[in-house]
Amino acid sequence: MKKTIKDLNLKNKKVLVRCDFNVPLDKEGNITDDIRIVSSLPTINYLLDNGAAVILLSHLGRPDGEANRKYSLLPVAKRLSTLLGRDVCFEDSDTVVDDTVKSNAAKLKSGDIMLLQNTRFRKEETKNAGTFAEELASLGDLFVNDAFGTAHRAHSSNVGICEFLPSALGLLVEKEVEIMGKALKEPKRPFTAILGGAKVSDKIAVIENLLNIADNVLIGGGMMYTFLKAKGYNTGSSLLEEDKVEMASSIIEKASEKIQLPVDTVVAKEFKNDTDFFTTDADKIPDEYMGLDIGEKTVDMFINVINNSKTIIWNGPLGVFEMDNFAIGTNKIAKAIADNKDAISIIGGGDSAAAVEKIGLAENITHISTGGGASLEFLEGKILPGIDAVDDK
Repeated sequence: MKKTIKDLNLKNKKVLVRCDFNVPLDKEGNITDDIRIVSSLPTINYLLDNGAAVILLSHLGRPDGEANRKYSLLPVAKRLSTLLGRDVCFEDSDTVVDDTVKSNAAKLKSGDIMLLQNTRFRKEETKNAGTFAEELASLGDLFVNDAFGTAHRAHSSNVGICEFLPSALGLLVEKEVEIMGKALKEPKRPFTAILGGAKVSDKIAVIENLLNIADNVLIGGGMMYTFLKAKGYNTGSSLLEEDKVEMASSIIEKASEKIQLPVDTVVAKEFKNDTDFFTTDADKIPDEYMGLDIGEKTVDMFINVINNSKTIIWNGPLGVFEMDNFAIGTNKIAKAIADNKDAISIIGGGDSAAAVEKIGLAENITHISTGGGASLEFLEGKILPGIDAVDDK
């Protein structure tokens, strides 16, 4: 068991908190979705309520180890200040930590909040090298990791810093680990995993791990055509990973009683929303057509499984959900998951989380992960370095 912020004596301590403020910005630098900032508020407020001064760390985008104004965290500081209803001191240093930052950090009192500049302005960050982790640690007394979205990366600001400060998990990461961990170790059954997304290669380890745990594995998205090809079906011009067909065949053979593949698919000649489309059986895709969504028979088949499930984990959209004409399968499956009040439902971040948010069903889901890549690796059964580095109880 890892320590959490509830295990720390916070009064009059300066606490560095690694958050995930990697938010989308428009061309004018305005935040278009602040869910990641909002998700950090419980931990920040807990620390403030318990007498700590808070120093926040995060990356934004990929500035490649250089100070780039395009990736400044200033918009995050402004939004945070509004959400918290108090001033957030933004330290706009090209080197993230310098003498001015150190001086200002030393003056922080209980209830104060400071946000450092983008940790990826330093080359050492992603390599977990050099003195950067130690420089960050010098600013405070304790470290809290509340960034599940980067927990699968061993960086200076989440792993390296743990060498220099007592550490614990924040409320957000604690919730991620507790809910997803319990679902994988002690699932209420029947346990159904729904896997979509573009490529089999992205999900092989997840499929193999979940086949050992789940009662049902429902497969859709672009990756389904590699599985259909493995069954000997013609997939037309659908997305296909030829080099993974043999592996897909092996998975089907090994777990045919658990895996459910689409029986029909929505196809079109062009990859655009306003093209002509129709539904065909999964084994009758015409040569010049590509599959872009699961069909109605498949939706009904999947919903029947979902309605009888007690634990549901979903990772990856089941069609091209960004286009309205090919989002129907994804949307209906999302609604079925949301409507099953008897099940623990977990959405594994990324595009599937975006799909649920887009149609306004997020509040009906037990847990939506804040980390796409991290949740994938968690579902693979991997140890996440950002969590592993934190002190044990």
